[in-house]
Amino acid sequence: MTRNARPPRARPAAAAARAPQQVRIIGGAWRRRPIPVGDAAGLRPSPDRVRETLFNWLAHLRPDAHALRGLDLFAGTGALGFELASRGAVRVVLVERQPKLLQQLRAVQARLEASQVEIIPGEALAVAASLAPASFDIVFLDPPFDSGLLWPAIEAARTLLAAGGLIYAETDALIAPADAAAHRLDVLRSARAGRVCFHLLQPRIA
Repeated sequence: MTRNARPPRARPAAAAARAPQQVRIIGGAWRRRPIPVGDAAGLRPSPDRVRETLFNWLAHLRPDAHALRGLDLFAGTGALGFELASRGAVRVVLVERQPKLLQQLRAVQARLEASQVEIIPGEALAVAASLAPASFDIVFLDPPFDSGLLWPAIEAARTLLAAGGLIYAETDALIAPADAAAHRLDVLRSARAGRVCFHLLQPRIA
């Protein structure tokens, strides 16, 4: 009588839970390429449908994708910045302070051979203060919702925008047009996806 083959050992639940998660670039030269989502406090990558809507907005408002210069002050996974680079942006700067996330950003940059992407370690507002004024066409802002950094980051971004530049902001509540106007901004587009509200803002000239 032959012995029954031993059943394969079940993978521990804890090990399965540690399996890396990822998002994917949804358009451009690197379409469908994965970006890992690390285990870091406060990390909240922009969902695919949010990024798809955002870049549809940008295609309408700024069809000159090949000439755009972008800055992501709270890069996290880098999904927004790598998405912009994938669509032909000439320069993308990613700012991140957490060492583990910086390591992942550099790994993705190397894998994609993304020479137009620059990664700067440091605190968002401190790095913003060191950058040249009017050097970007779009600034992405996705700070932790409870950080109180949104409006200070918007003010920092205003200085960094070239004429006609745009600010993208993710929040946990829609920015009212009156609140935007109080900060000398116009809300060009806004939408909600689940718990995330996202906006394209433009500084008023006067």
